[in-house]
Amino acid sequence: MKDYKYMVENYKVLGNTFNEEDEPMKALKFYMKAYHCRGGNEDIDLLLEIALLQDELNNEEAAKEFYTKILEIDGNEARGHYGLGTIYDNQGDFSKAIEYYKKAIELDPYYEEAYFFLANAYDEIGDKDRAIEYYQKTIEINPLEFWAYVNLGSIYEELDRNKESLAMMEKALDIEPTNFKALFNMGVILNKQGEKLEAIQYYEAAIEENPNFPNSFLNLGIIYKEMGRYAESIELLTKGIEYNKETSVLYYNRACLYAHHFGNIEMALKDLAIATDFSPDLLEYMVQDDELDSLKQTEEYHTLIKNNTKTD
Repeated sequence: MKDYKYMVENYKVLGNTFNEEDEPMKALKFYMKAYHCRGGNEDIDLLLEIALLQDELNNEEAAKEFYTKILEIDGNEARGHYGLGTIYDNQGDFSKAIEYYKKAIELDPYYEEAYFFLANAYDEIGDKDRAIEYYQKTIEINPLEFWAYVNLGSIYEELDRNKESLAMMEKALDIEPTNFKALFNMGVILNKQGEKLEAIQYYEAAIEENPNFPNSFLNLGIIYKEMGRYAESIELLTKGIEYNKETSVLYYNRACLYAHHFGNIEMALKDLAIATDFSPDLLEYMVQDDELDSLKQTEEYHTLIKNNTKTD
């Protein structure tokens, strides 16, 4: 028996080494060798590593099988319930995920990750009050959980509880001062409160941290347009397109500026063609957009409409 136990532990060490080196397939190979040794199929920590790797490798049914094996050995193993919750969560079965997260919390009242993802699951099904409750519980357990503040702040913003939203984003930025998503969210909240100049600063910071997030360019471009800074808006959207070449709304908004504020019909039509090519659904919005009225008498505009109109 001692020899088998040694083999299990040896294979686990090798698996752990490859896992740390970000070699999941090699890690799984040695974990499975350990599993097939005598006693390996009763090693909960080993089964957990296998389940986690199967999930990482998008083998959800295999992951579910190993989480279930854990619970067959010990029905009170909170990690097994939590693991199954994550699988159902990823599959969009939020009711089932909630059930397993709650069981994990019942068994381990300080299971931070279970509270966090339980909050997210409630948010997904539109139960904002419970989402708020469980994000607050996550923060109570771990006051440095950055994403709990961000997600909670986003919910408050959706509910127009803007002061609370702002407070959450400020706490998030205390933890990660350069996180582009928190900087972006600060821009959103401040703009809603009419603090455009401050919002601009946060959007600019978000762009500096991550220029591959197109919404920062979009929102800042809209602020510039609302302030009458049309040339700056075009310049910014152009920069955004350089980093996000397939983001249709950047082309669309630049087209509106070209058409409505600069009378540059050629450039506007060119941008609209690109925008509707990437996102044909923009066509319905486009035909009702007053900012594009100067284009609607041109042959090119009607050709664009015709080429993008779906036929039965």
